[in-house]
Amino acid sequence: MQKIIINQKYYGSIEIEENDEAKRVLSKVKNAFGAGKTMEIGLIFPQYKLKALENYQKGGARQELADIDLYIALGKVLKFDTADAEKLKNKIELINDIAHNHYNISKRLTLINKVKATQNRGDYLFWDIENFSNIGSLFNDVIEKFDIPDNRIYVAANPDSLYLYKSQWEADLYDYKKTLQSFNFTKCDHGKNVADDILLGHFQKLSLRNANAYLMTFDRELKERFVAECHPSNNLYILEK
Repeated sequence: MQKIIINQKYYGSIEIEENDEAKRVLSKVKNAFGAGKTMEIGLIFPQYKLKALENYQKGGARQELADIDLYIALGKVLKFDTADAEKLKNKIELINDIAHNHYNISKRLTLINKVKATQNRGDYLFWDIENFSNIGSLFNDVIEKFDIPDNRIYVAANPDSLYLYKSQWEADLYDYKKTLQSFNFTKCDHGKNVADDILLGHFQKLSLRNANAYLMTFDRELKERFVAECHPSNNLYILEK
């Protein structure tokens, strides 16, 4: 716990991480408060950073959100208004798909085809993008975490979804220097289960052995079909809501 003492007056204590960024925020707030300045979120972020936070941030702006959380916590101790900080936090979370799906996929990946994972080599991703389109979380928690190469990522979408969402998908992928064509991407024909059939077909054709396979979809039927086709030597991971 860190005691908050300003101008020789003790205001309370707060839990603060032991790193340079937390110390920077604490120093900025204490100095401004002690000098009687107007307390606002611009004290810890310069204008260019505030402007940048209005757009998508690779990594979900996790450090900036931690800074804001600390600022808000200090506001509670020092009794100053933090409405602007809370508004900015909500905006960042919305832009970065964290409020709706902060998702932390890694905590929701479930090994579905066996009780305990076996030691495997090689990772493959099968991505039902129209059913799960949280691109930021997917990159942060799966693709980058497990270092899955583009040629082992399989993506499928039907024409209707492409017409409605392709520009948004491409904009989000651009932040990772990718496009849909960076992967094994298939534009499907019309039909309810066409994209599902395409992804399952890729999985079957690969005939994976001793691999880790990640299926990004919320479609229960597709999950069941993958389980039925999965060789016991593989570790098959799916999303749980």
